[in-house]
Amino acid sequence: MKLIPTTLLILALAAPLSVVTAPSAEAGSTIERACIKSNRRAASRPLCDCIQRVADQMLTRKEQRMAAKFFKDPHMAQEIRQSDRANHETFWKRYKAFGTTAGNVCN
Repeated sequence: MKLIPTTLLILALAAPLSVVTAPSAEAGSTIERACIKSNRRAASRPLCDCIQRVADQMLTRKEQRMAAKFFKDPHMAQEIRQSDRANHETFWKRYKAFGTTAGNVCN
């Protein structure tokens, strides 16, 4: 079984919960583009496309835009994770579930 490098998942993703219906097909490729542009060794079109498909099922468009920023600014993920704001805590739980699911599905 081929595993996705932890670094890529930590910087861009994060665990399985329940899958929600996709917000819409328009949510499209926010995370996919950020993943491909990240220039990480493990980032490939098939992997980034798979991660995007999981994001479309588990994250809202707004959450996808926030998560996509983590590729460029990994420190932002740490700030969100440690934030005391309720909306950041809610986002982080969903993001973590998304990352775990993407790690399981996109291997």
